[in-house]
Amino acid sequence: MSGQIAPAPPHTISTQPGLTEQYVKLPNGECIPMSVYQEQYGQTILSQPVAQPGLMYVPPAPSMVGVPPGLEYLTLIDTVFVKQIIELIEVITDFETRNKYSLRNANGDQVYYAAEESGCCSRQCCGPNRGFTMHITDNFKREVIRVRRPFKCFGGCCGTLACFRSMAHECTIESPPGNVIGTVIQTWGCCSTKFIIRDENDRDLFKIDGPCCCLLLGCQDKEFPVLTMDGLAIGSITKKWGGCCREAFTDADVFSVNFPLDLDVKLKAVLLGATFLVDFVEFEKVMNQTHVQQTS
Repeated sequence: MSGQIAPAPPHTISTQPGLTEQYVKLPNGECIPMSVYQEQYGQTILSQPVAQPGLMYVPPAPSMVGVPPGLEYLTLIDTVFVKQIIELIEVITDFETRNKYSLRNANGDQVYYAAEESGCCSRQCCGPNRGFTMHITDNFKREVIRVRRPFKCFGGCCGTLACFRSMAHECTIESPPGNVIGTVIQTWGCCSTKFIIRDENDRDLFKIDGPCCCLLLGCQDKEFPVLTMDGLAIGSITKKWGGCCREAFTDADVFSVNFPLDLDVKLKAVLLGATFLVDFVEFEKVMNQTHVQQTS
């Protein structure tokens, strides 16, 4: 009908070589100027992300009823790659910086960006046990998910002391920030790390069964299956093997997070939060041990 604005199709943003104006890439491969896109679909983007060479950005999707603001795009995908950004200072020294991550879709387009907030002393002294707040923003710097993780002194090898709640590693996921949508809690495991995923009503929904602790140092992908409480596999969090050099000299981990396409978008966000907890509990620890061996 005339007078109505057509709904905006899925798209990504890029900058054409030699030009300063940003372009929108539509699913059919057509690239149109941002100004034309805004005029045609009635979407005004107030601030643009800082372009990185070779990286495509996914702009915000239209708002949806019942979906926390900023999570609309998660309803369209079943896989997210969480890629930790390499910090040069960590490569050449043992100084622990704030972790930063790029969250991308299956095509490699950046969907979200995550940045750790923590104290310098806690990073150097407490290592992977440190408390932190992970701020997850979209490509236009709007915080859409917040992950809070309290400091825990010691969870024991493979969570052997996680039967004590005061020692179990855990995190709380909020979306929008301030509104709790789920929690992830470490549970007792024999030779493997396990987690329980709970919704905003504190109901146990899923469990994560990690591989045997002795396999975490192997030269292969490490899969953490996501299961229902009855044991039905519905997804996974997989730490990708990055090669000998990356694994030995950096802690720039890459994870693949898989979940059903029709899973509640809030639970998809909780699984993303669980990925950060898995990274800190299992792989920051492994990397710190490698640093100690190299400097001893």
